[in-house]
Order: sequence, then C-alpha cells, then structure tokens
Amino acid sequence: MKKLSLLVALVSVSLINAQTTWSIDPAHSSVRFSVNHMVISEVEGQFTTFDGTIETTKEDFSDAKIKFTADVNSVDTDNEKRDEHLRGEDFFETATYPTMTFESTSIKKISENKYTLKGNFTLHGVTKEIELKMSYGGTVKDPWGNTKAGIKVTGTIDRTDFGLKYNSVMEAGGLMIGENVDITCKVELAKQ
Repeated sequence: MKKLSLLVALVSVSLINAQTTWSIDPAHSSVRFSVNHMVISEVEGQFTTFDGTIETTKEDFSDAKIKFTADVNSVDTDNEKRDEHLRGEDFFETATYPTMTFESTSIKKISENKYTLKGNFTLHGVTKEIELKMSYGGTVKDPWGNTKAGIKVTGTIDRTDFGLKYNSVMEAGGLMIGENVDITCKVELAKQ
C-alpha cells in the first residue's frame, strides 16, 4: 500500500510540474476587430488594454486552457467621437459592462499547428459559446533568455447575439453597420 501511495504522489507531482503557465505580452500582442460599414467598406478597431493566461502541458498548445479579459473602455477605432459612441448606451454600455471575457472549454487539433477553439465569450452581459480558429506559431528563446510563444486566434461573432443591436437602414436598403464582427488576435506569450 505504501508503494502505491508513493507512486500516486510521484505521478501527481510530475503532472503538476508538467503544467506550464503563459501570460500575454501586451507590448507584442493585438486584439483587433472589423465590421462592415454601409455595405461597401469596413471599419477596423482594437482594444488596447487586455490580459490573459494560458495553461498547457503540451509543447504544441494542443491542450491549452485559455482565460482572457479586455477592458471595453479601451476600444480604439482612430476616431474619438465614434469610440465614445461605442462606449455608450447604443453599443457596449461600458459603465455597466466594462469588460469582455473569453474562457476556453475545448481545443481540437485539425492539422499541424492549427486548432478549433471553443469557449464561453461574455460581452455586454451576455455569455455564449463561440468557436474560433487558432494557429500556433512556435516557441523561441528571446535574446534575454525568456521563453516566448506565438498564437493567432481568428473568428466571427454576430454582435446582435450579445445585445448589440443598434443600427439603421440605408436609403438603398442595406444595414449601416454589419452584424458580423471579424476578430483577429495576434498574441505573443511569455512563459512564467
């Protein structure tokens, strides 16, 4: 019995040690979005304040557990008037809902370094499971001896699913603002 207890303890310790925690390096990462405007073009923007961690036991990130938070007040579309409108009651209502979050629920490898990522996304007080694409760019040592890794996450959400329904119909019939929002996150991670 003692040998079995010792074996269980050793396995538990090795599993704990095998887990690696990574944190987002915001200076080398971006969280961007784009949405159709007047049917004919796109408006792009980003969130400039965000944080997140990834826990993994596999070097290729195929078992990644991701937690991500962004400060919605940090929305930046290169137009202060539009950004204030986005922070207000027609859109994000940041006074009531200051953050958006994502927490992964599953990851499935679809080819070398490419994955399907599912998780619970919360925006504007609404939580829904979404599916995204994730690619792993590799892991390197930087010139100062720190271990860094790169991932890219892309996908599309319907903003109306999260209560962001503000819009108007143009004279020719199309919607002024598209309902689908494309998301692109390019993330550099630092090993803890």
